Amino acid sequence: MMSNSNASMSLRKGSKVWLEDRDTAWVAGDVTGFAGQQVQVVTESGKQVLAFAEKLLLRDADADHGGVDDMTKLAYLNEPGVLDNLKKRYALNEIYTYTGSILIAVNPFTKLPHLYNVHMMEQYKGAPFGELSPHVFAVADASYRAMMGDAKSQSILVSGESGAGKTETTKLIMQYLTYVGGRAASDDRTVEQQVLESNPLLEAFGNARTVRNDNSSRFGKFVEIQFDANGRISGAAIRTYLLERSRVVQITDPERNYHCFYQLCASGRDADNYKLGHPSNFHYLNQSTVYELEGVSSAEEYVKTRRAMDIVGISNDEQEAIFRTLAAILHLGNIEFSPGKEHDSSMVKDEKSNFHLQTAANLFMCDAKHLLATLCTRSIQTREGIIIKALDCDAAVASRDALAKTVYARLFDWLVEKINRSVGQDSNSQMQIGVLDIYGFECFKHNSFEQFCINFANEKLQQHFNEHVFKMEQEEYRKEAITWSYIEFIDNQDVLDLIEKKPIGVIALLDEACMFPKSTHETFANKLFQNLRAHPRLGKAKFSETDFTISHYAGKVNYQTNSFLDKNRDYVVIDHCNLMSSSKCGFIAGLFPALAEESSRSSYKFSSVASRFKQQLQALMDTLSSTEPHYVRCVKPNSVNRPQKFENQSVLHQLRCGGVLEAVRISLAGYPTRKTYHEFVDRFGIIAMEVMDGSYDGRAMTEKILQKLKLENYQLGKTKVFLRAGQIGILDSQRAGVLDYAAKRIQLRLRTFIAHKSFTLKRAAAISFQAYCRGYLARVTYAAKRRDAAAILIQKYIRGWLLRSAYTQKYVSALLLQASIRGFTTRQRFLHMREHRAATVIQARWRMYKVRSAFRHRHRDITKIQCLWRRKLAKRELRKLKKEANESGALRLAKSKLEKQLEDLTWRLQLEKKLRGSNDESKSVEIARLQKLVQSLTLELDAAKLATVNECNKNAVLQNQLEISVKEKASLERELVGMADLRNENSYLKSSLSTLEEKSSSLQSQLTEAKEDASINLKKLREVEKTCLQLQQKLKSFEEKFSSLEKENLVLRQKTLSTPLKGNWPSNTKPFIEKLSGALALPFSERKSTYETPTPTKSGNLMSQGVTDSRRSKMTTERHQENSEILLRCIKENLGFKDGKPVAASVIYKCLLHWHAFDSERTAIFDFIIEKINNVLKEGDEGVTLPYWLSNASALLCLLQRNFRSNGFLTPISQRSGVSTLPNGRAAQSYTPHKYIGFDDGISPMEARYPAILFKQQLTACVEKIFGLIRDNLKKEISPLLASCIQAPKNQRVHGGKPSRSPSGIPQQAAGSQWEKIIEFMDSLMDRLRGNHVPSFFIRKLTIQVFSFINISLFNSLLLRRECCTFSNGEYVKSGLAELEKWISNATEEFAGQSWRELNYIRQAVGFLVIHQKRKKSLEEIRHDLCPALTVRQIYRISTMYWDDKYGTQSVSNEVVAEMREMLSKDSQNLTSNSFLLDDDLSIPFSTEDIYMTIPAIDPSDIEAPAFLSEYPSAQFLLQNPK
Repeated sequence: MMSNSNASMSLRKGSKVWLEDRDTAWVAGDVTGFAGQQVQVVTESGKQVLAFAEKLLLRDADADHGGVDDMTKLAYLNEPGVLDNLKKRYALNEIYTYTGSILIAVNPFTKLPHLYNVHMMEQYKGAPFGELSPHVFAVADASYRAMMGDAKSQSILVSGESGAGKTETTKLIMQYLTYVGGRAASDDRTVEQQVLESNPLLEAFGNARTVRNDNSSRFGKFVEIQFDANGRISGAAIRTYLLERSRVVQITDPERNYHCFYQLCASGRDADNYKLGHPSNFHYLNQSTVYELEGVSSAEEYVKTRRAMDIVGISNDEQEAIFRTLAAILHLGNIEFSPGKEHDSSMVKDEKSNFHLQTAANLFMCDAKHLLATLCTRSIQTREGIIIKALDCDAAVASRDALAKTVYARLFDWLVEKINRSVGQDSNSQMQIGVLDIYGFECFKHNSFEQFCINFANEKLQQHFNEHVFKMEQEEYRKEAITWSYIEFIDNQDVLDLIEKKPIGVIALLDEACMFPKSTHETFANKLFQNLRAHPRLGKAKFSETDFTISHYAGKVNYQTNSFLDKNRDYVVIDHCNLMSSSKCGFIAGLFPALAEESSRSSYKFSSVASRFKQQLQALMDTLSSTEPHYVRCVKPNSVNRPQKFENQSVLHQLRCGGVLEAVRISLAGYPTRKTYHEFVDRFGIIAMEVMDGSYDGRAMTEKILQKLKLENYQLGKTKVFLRAGQIGILDSQRAGVLDYAAKRIQLRLRTFIAHKSFTLKRAAAISFQAYCRGYLARVTYAAKRRDAAAILIQKYIRGWLLRSAYTQKYVSALLLQASIRGFTTRQRFLHMREHRAATVIQARWRMYKVRSAFRHRHRDITKIQCLWRRKLAKRELRKLKKEANESGALRLAKSKLEKQLEDLTWRLQLEKKLRGSNDESKSVEIARLQKLVQSLTLELDAAKLATVNECNKNAVLQNQLEISVKEKASLERELVGMADLRNENSYLKSSLSTLEEKSSSLQSQLTEAKEDASINLKKLREVEKTCLQLQQKLKSFEEKFSSLEKENLVLRQKTLSTPLKGNWPSNTKPFIEKLSGALALPFSERKSTYETPTPTKSGNLMSQGVTDSRRSKMTTERHQENSEILLRCIKENLGFKDGKPVAASVIYKCLLHWHAFDSERTAIFDFIIEKINNVLKEGDEGVTLPYWLSNASALLCLLQRNFRSNGFLTPISQRSGVSTLPNGRAAQSYTPHKYIGFDDGISPMEARYPAILFKQQLTACVEKIFGLIRDNLKKEISPLLASCIQAPKNQRVHGGKPSRSPSGIPQQAAGSQWEKIIEFMDSLMDRLRGNHVPSFFIRKLTIQVFSFINISLFNSLLLRRECCTFSNGEYVKSGLAELEKWISNATEEFAGQSWRELNYIRQAVGFLVIHQKRKKSLEEIRHDLCPALTVRQIYRISTMYWDDKYGTQSVSNEVVAEMREMLSKDSQNLTSNSFLLDDDLSIPFSTEDIYMTIPAIDPSDIEAPAFLSEYPSAQFLLQNPK
């Protein structure tokens, strides 16, 4: 690794070193001192260790915590540095790492679908090797580009131990090669699919469980993908190497035999047909106790194997024969032998063995006796004839096993050949890419013949690998123009000579031993040690006479020779071949073709497995030597197949076995440390600050720095400086010294400042503390006094209050009682007086009434008596007068007397009347007065009664109050007693108050978190609602479009049903001129046949009936030629714009409307227009033609759409034309006569015909095509500009020691020419579009899509290139985005729309790069505040790739990284993860309805016709002024 002297020279106190450890291989430590020849080291765990300087390796103190993507970028390229870098990257799920051009792939043992989707393949397609993050796609792409560029075949060598992921890596390579060079779409299946679909078949027959892997490939595989001259895959071939035949008959616990045997036993009905059962019943399977694999169903795998056979093309009969052969092998293994009657003979042991013999013979479809004879005897051909030799039991068992191995090996070879025939090979292919999936170096506790062959193959491949690495080193040196002739090359040819050299190599001696029947492994081992004892690479085991040890490049391996001879002998027993070839099964007989005559003369045909493998290996090496190799080294991180577990010792062993450390050694032999000049100056510029002159000549500054340090043997290349091993340690030591001195100076000043500041602070603190203490004591004393005075005052007032309260209560109670009693007595007295007075009044009134009544009664009686008496006297007088009247005189006297009396009575009567009247009035007044008095007395009586009731109620209330007062007094006394209890409870409540406050605080925090969560959920809900509204709007627009299309389809469907066969479009054999003439002659020829015959009164308005058919045809042809020229010139010539309105679209629309093309049932005029527009788009300058025709085509489409809408074109015919349905289901249509009017006659309610609707659809497609072409061209033009904008120029980065920055902290001219080119590009785009009067709707859509592409390109490049994820680069990109924002604001929303939102991803990613103190940010803050639009996978990618090249700060904390990794692992398990890359949206972001709704209306009548139309008579209507 590093020279010991250089290491010891570079060691100093505080140096970072690596120390060897028994458990973890290497541990990190710091040098704390020196003790004689030893160094004191403190490991990271705190353990102190003494070690020699030669045992220590330097460690980079400034190593990035995320590791580097290329091992050659390591400051110290040594074994622990490589191991630590892989471990760091594996912890971040970065499973791929480069070592120069070699890719190291660490098996993640978990699904990472985001790394292998189509978007990732698209990113690596054509990308220079090393520009993007390490990936297996980068190796595959490099091989494909090299093949196409150099016209030379390539090879990709995938190696690693069992379970390292070789097969999966091979699948990924083939998947990518098919992506970049796939066959045409017409093929049913691609080569990659066919090869991959054959994998279950090869795995079933070639894979088995081993100690390290449940699905270990027990054969090597070389897949050769063939390409044609255009780089398209034209064929493929699969070659296999060294199938482990011995596994068929011999396995060890806990391994298994090949999967196909267990699948067949679990096949159910098929197993019963072949008389199979549980695997434990068969000798070839029950040598191990493991019959099932965890998580794998043998029955399901059997179904997959049968399906794979179907895909490969194996017929059912062949499948039946294959599984019959497998069953026969299992039954063959159960045949046991016992000694026969004769000497050294054998026979079937028992009935059970006889059953298996008979079953095997039936399955082989051969004679059972012949089979038994073949197993128990051997025929020997001599000159005299054939001699039959009996075999003993051991020989019979060996013969049985040899037959089983031979049959299985030939079956496997047949399957590989069948797959090759299915895939198909291209014998004419001149270019191939070979993918080698072969076993890695193996070293177990017991190593046999298979390990010997495997390690031999790896030695061969390692030699090829060393040559390639050395060659790559030379290419690097030659490219940088440095001297390299003295570099030594490490070779392992001596090991290969030991193994394969003739005549005394291991293989040659093994073959020689196998030629002799009586040779044993002891004789082979003795001969081996006799001939090769002096070889430095060969050793003898300590505790065994037959074991030997070979020192391979990856370490020493001890081989046990016990079974070497048996496994190397591949006898072709003639009896076996004759038996199998005599089978009635054609398939089995085909596996054993007839032998040549000379071969059949001997009973054995010896074939060396090692020699044959050597020949195959040499052929493979010849193939690889003729190709350009690429290497992928697969590494298994742990032995338990668990994710995120990294076992240092195991990985280190694999790195040694895989040749990675050998490549490091080759690099160390030359210049292991190489850095670009700006990196070197950034790191070591502080060693020689005087040479930092502020210039950007990195080479000159690097040379000055190295000359100052007096280093030798370094090389200055064109872009890099190359350092010998150990020199980087000297530079780091010098740099550490400078930093130590600077740190001491800073510490000196800082300590002085801190001490002075501390003293000042302490003094101020002491004074302040004393003041606070005195104040505190005074306040305490004052508070105590104040508390005592307050207590006394409180006691005084409380006592006074208590006494006053008691007195007042008693006083009020007494007053209340007295008042109540006095009021009661007074009210009683008053009531008595009122009652007495009322009784007196009543009595007086009653007496007066009785007296008055008696007086009135007496007065009436007296009057009656007086009247009666006077009447009596008058009657007497009358009788007396009557007597006297007889006398005349008496009569006169009586008359006078009577008259006087009458007057007197009359006067009295009147007087009496007067008296009676006055008496009646006085009586009525008196009665009224008495009634009023009675009423008042009644009221007073009622009031008195009411007052009496109230007083009674008040007395009752007072009585109740008195009782309540007594009760309250008792309760107060009880409350005073309970006061003591309350005081005790108060103290308890105070104690519990603190706990409640704590609980309250915790609840408050929980409430805050809940509120935050609620706010977040509310935001998400609002976003969802917003999205829902948008989706609803889109759904509504889609429904409108759907209804429109449905109407169009209904029109087309009805048109198709109603049109007879003879009325279809003209035949394709007719010339185009006839089609167009038929369209343009429509007003004269087809009008009559299209519609019903008008009524006689209107027939004169249509056309003259006197025109003959020949004249109409002639007029049609002439007019067609003229009209076609008009349309052609309108399309080809640039007619410009009139007041911002496209002239060509208006003229074409006027012509179509005037020619009644929209009414035509049959016309080719629309196809003519579309075809000519497409021709113009192909032939013209895209920068001018496309915007011009986008404006014209959209205007024409709007005119059509508005005309269709205003005329009701798209309403179903059945609603407007009286369509009736006939019994047979066809539509019968009756047309209504119409008035045929031109453009000047206004708009008529015409019906849209099939060609018009089709023309609208074609024109819509044309607009979308033009828009897509413009968009794609813009992406192509801007892509090179974006590639240079994603990374800041190197000469603008900050150099170590002398940063040159503007006051704002951004490098000067950071947003320089590259971003200015983007702005200029956008300005030119806007000028082109606005110059052609493209509607603002299309400009806005194009601008948004361009900015979306900018966002996607910059963001994806940022995530794929680690050198872009830096602080300074983030500032550079951020300044460029600010320029874009300024441009968007200047462009206004009319033309730019919401383009700024399209840059959301790159803005948030760059914002994350340039924030400080990332380690203090939590994952929630990053996700919700900094990067809300980014997914966790994207944030994880940026966080792990970030490095600060400006201030040296670190990325997010390890806790955040672990939390994100856990979330990603859950997503990977659920298979819901998406790629961290963004997808480019290739859809058309508008519809016909959007165009109609957003583009302003165009009135074609306002546009002046071009002057050339005056040349055509038929175009005169365009030159007339509208009425």
